[in-house]
Amino acid sequence: MNQFAPCPKCQNTFAEQLKFTWWGGVLGPKLLKHVKCRNCGAKYNGKTGKDNTTAIIIYSLVIAVVVFFIFFFFMALVAGISFMK
Repeated sequence: MNQFAPCPKCQNTFAEQLKFTWWGGVLGPKLLKHVKCRNCGAKYNGKTGKDNTTAIIIYSLVIAVVVFFIFFFFMALVAGISFMK
């Protein structure tokens, strides 16, 4: 019994969980259930069987915002700006 939804392109029921992607590293594919069809190579959400593009964009934007604020906070600390007055 396969644990993933059928492929949206070829309806194959065998897919493999991706362990690493350029957009999500190790964590992103696990959070989004990103799988790859063993038959045609299509990548999709293994839980819903739908495309993950929108979720990938949202995930990437959230990570970018978090990294920006961490960088801003670090630079403010280096510059000697205090957030606690």
